[in-house]
Amino acid sequence: MKILIVEDSRSNLLVLTQYVERFGATVLPAENGETAVASFAAGRPDLVLLDVVLPDIDGFEVARRIRGMEHDGEWTPIIFLSSLGKDEDIEQGIMAGGDDYLHKPVSEVVLGAKVRAMGRLIQMRSSLVTLASKLDVANQELQRLSASDGLTGIANRRYFDEHIAREWRRARRNASSLALMMCDVDHFKLFNDTYGHQAGDDCLRRVAGAIATSLERGSDMAARYGGEEFSVVLSETTIGGALIVAEKIRHAVHALQIPHAASSLGRVTLSIGLAAAVPELNDPYATLIAAADRALYQAKHNGRDRVCRASTASAG
Repeated sequence: MKILIVEDSRSNLLVLTQYVERFGATVLPAENGETAVASFAAGRPDLVLLDVVLPDIDGFEVARRIRGMEHDGEWTPIIFLSSLGKDEDIEQGIMAGGDDYLHKPVSEVVLGAKVRAMGRLIQMRSSLVTLASKLDVANQELQRLSASDGLTGIANRRYFDEHIAREWRRARRNASSLALMMCDVDHFKLFNDTYGHQAGDDCLRRVAGAIATSLERGSDMAARYGGEEFSVVLSETTIGGALIVAEKIRHAVHALQIPHAASSLGRVTLSIGLAAAVPELNDPYATLIAAADRALYQAKHNGRDRVCRASTASAG
């Protein structure tokens, strides 16, 4: 433990230093306020023993400056040393940032008890800070898991619903276009029947990865909508821009070269429906989903492995 001792009397400083060193602590000595503030900044002690009456700035001002140097979450115990014993003096010390008060002349026994007590508080606080940090990490991981699809690792349906509602409101405020694509793995039931569910799961993971890696902007979001169906939300994107991304995704799935003997195309492919809209005041985002769903149905009806765009006015 490092202890900063601030005492203008050299004899008192020597005595306190001897006391503290017998506790096994390292001493940072200071004989005035300015030196104390500089020593605190340079040495970052674990505890401060601070005389109230100093030749330049008083101990209350030193305490205030020390508290001002501490960052969020930091705390260094400050014990004032003074012959002043009035209630208002103690109150002033606590208000300035002090944690305890010792009357001069300081008893070695009492000082030792105070230092040990503060040491326990420091340890307890350190443990709580560590625990809080671990809890924060755990909560972040829990939030990530609650937003992720367990099979594919991309966003899940719950997160999709929250995300598109948020982006729809943003697009309405900014009068910008929001694009949505609904993607469906062609003949996936036949794929499962032919190769088994384990192969089917691996197929979905690979398709999800191809979709996610095709998105270049941090604001773009891919989610597993349900079963073999995926969705992609593209903020500030027109139908033309979404078409480029959709074709990129379709070709990325082609490039996986996943065999599909039960499909006329001989490999796993993707049908994609596109819609985009600039939200009107009372339009629900469900209209965008419905438009993209209709476009997906059209893509499958027209032969699959293709991109179709919505033709309704509300789809942009």
